[in-house]
Amino acid sequence: MKFTKMHGIGNDYVYVNCFQEIVENPPQVAIRVSDRHFGIGSDGLILIKPSDRADFQMEMYNADGSLGAMCGNGIRCVAKYVYDYGLTDKKQISVETASGIKYLDLTIEQSRQDPDCANARGKVSLVRVDMGAPILEPVQIPVDSSVFHPLSVISSEDDTRMAARPIISREMLVDSKTYAVTCVSMGNPHCIVPVEDVDALEIEKIGPLFETHPAFPDRVNTEFIKVIDRHTVQMRVWERGSGETLACGTGACAVAVACTLNKWTDNEVTVKLRGGDLRITWDREQNTVYMTGPATTVFDGEMIL
Repeated sequence: MKFTKMHGIGNDYVYVNCFQEIVENPPQVAIRVSDRHFGIGSDGLILIKPSDRADFQMEMYNADGSLGAMCGNGIRCVAKYVYDYGLTDKKQISVETASGIKYLDLTIEQSRQDPDCANARGKVSLVRVDMGAPILEPVQIPVDSSVFHPLSVISSEDDTRMAARPIISREMLVDSKTYAVTCVSMGNPHCIVPVEDVDALEIEKIGPLFETHPAFPDRVNTEFIKVIDRHTVQMRVWERGSGETLACGTGACAVAVACTLNKWTDNEVTVKLRGGDLRITWDREQNTVYMTGPATTVFDGEMIL
């Protein structure tokens, strides 16, 4: 199987061009290639496939073989791959994902070795992704709101309304400790948790407890954050099915939405992740989240399966 290793600010995947390759049993292949000792080493597997609804289709699998709905860093790398490897000449493309069609704008950087060459196509250096509207209704995220600390309820009718109310700074008990969390879906579920010290957090211990908490029937990606100022947020992420990763694009988008809802930041923020920075804008008028960040090719290879 021919592949390309790529990453978006440290969130790395193995990419396979399924216009040319056939991948049988992708969940097992994802587990094998993701192993950092006996495989290629990655946060998962992404297949680039034909689509009858968009320019391309992205099919992603987490490191444990589970099917993922969407990956913001991964989709930027898909955009870089299809342009750099000549699958398209377009600088605006659409990509079908399990959470809908996403629209991407590509920034092309001319080759430094031959910047004046008329035939030089250049390569993608930056990608802006229209991530769509954030989902806040608990049942659609999905979140079981009944496990959260109850708010004042007067009647069963109020109780029903409370079940549909967005989870914004609601108290949740995890391992005998209470956290004020905000829940957002960006095509996959996210739980945003403010903490005092992001760097010192024992994420390997607390991350799995959030991921498998009864509040989240499909498990959850958890972002532990600290607000630096009105325009800057620090974040670490525990991704369902992959553990801690250096970055999570949908998570950064969910963080920006959560911070805006809680009035901690403005609606345009820089999210500082362990692998680098992402620029996130939530256009409240259009109710659309935009993510801008780099994409990097590491190497091409071939693996015997």
